[in-house]
Amino acid sequence: MKLFHAIRQPIHRPIRTAFAILAVAAVPAGAVAVPALAGSSTTATTATAAAASSCPTGWGSLPEASTYRGAGVLTNVRTGRHACFDRIVFDVKGKPSWFRVHYVDNVYTVGQGELVSLRGGAKLEIILSVPSYDETGRSTYNPANHNELTNVAGYRTFRQVANAGSFEGETTIGLGVRAHLPFRVFTLTGPDATSRIVVDVAHSW
Repeated sequence: MKLFHAIRQPIHRPIRTAFAILAVAAVPAGAVAVPALAGSSTTATTATAAAASSCPTGWGSLPEASTYRGAGVLTNVRTGRHACFDRIVFDVKGKPSWFRVHYVDNVYTVGQGELVSLRGGAKLEIILSVPSYDETGRSTYNPANHNELTNVAGYRTFRQVANAGSFEGETTIGLGVRAHLPFRVFTLTGPDATSRIVVDVAHSW
């Protein structure tokens, strides 16, 4: 018997997939965390310019996907602001899992195929091979507002994070961003039997 959670089911659309898992060491989050700016506007402008000059380069906007499948469930979705990019983190109870992230014209709910309205000039569809429910059908991630998973007001790149559904072992997230900007995706393991799938979207090219 198939487990059905929410009211949704994956819609498979052909895409050109680029397989890449970027190393965490490329740009550690702590190395580019936004500092608290104080003092005059000149000081703030200088600090911002210095941060921008040290931003990573070489990210692209083609689809990214992993080549492996893990085993786990989604437990939380978090976002954060950094000097060079905005970050969304998917907390997983279990091993790192397969993902696919790509720009789309629109994001639709799985199963019903209803349009997920997203703010922003571009839309990223994030598909994770982790459900938001366990083997008994009990929810492991149940946000209060499926259209606003986190508060991204004031972010430079993110405009909206919405849940498009979880069914048959996959969860789909719609991410509205300011424009068609470069991004990277990677996974982290630990602590204990947990892992994270991380998507960073740059503030500029």
